[in-house]
Amino acid sequence: MLARLLLLFIVVPAVELFLLIEIGQWIGTLPTIGLIFATGALGAFLAKRQGLQVLTRLQTELQTGRSPADSIFDGVLVLLAGALLLTPGILTDILGFLCLIPATRRLIKQALWSRIEGKIRSGQIFVGTPGRPFTRREPDDVIIIDSDDYKT
Repeated sequence: MLARLLLLFIVVPAVELFLLIEIGQWIGTLPTIGLIFATGALGAFLAKRQGLQVLTRLQTELQTGRSPADSIFDGVLVLLAGALLLTPGILTDILGFLCLIPATRRLIKQALWSRIEGKIRSGQIFVGTPGRPFTRREPDDVIIIDSDDYKT
């Protein structure tokens, strides 16, 4: 976990800064700053547009009684994309735009779902049911004997 935090808060910003400096030397300071503002503005516009489409789809699914899980996941990815695109940097912009494009968002979503399902299967994530107390699910080959089950 510490390695991931180190990567997130030190390595990624350092790489972003390096790339911005390199681009600034290649195309100039003002065009680089313009690029940062342009990707931020374009990202905000696209995130708003995609977000409204996801919200419309979510409302339709709720009205028709279908599960909105897919739309909620899309909404989270669009929100993440907006945050990434407002953050100055090349790598964050690329990842943000990939989260906004429906085809690549679908691939990212599938990869994340498979990771989540794997963690559920391995017991790293526990799933509860609303309205019922949370209990840890035991493997099928374990028999739990509770003394309350037997009356003397």
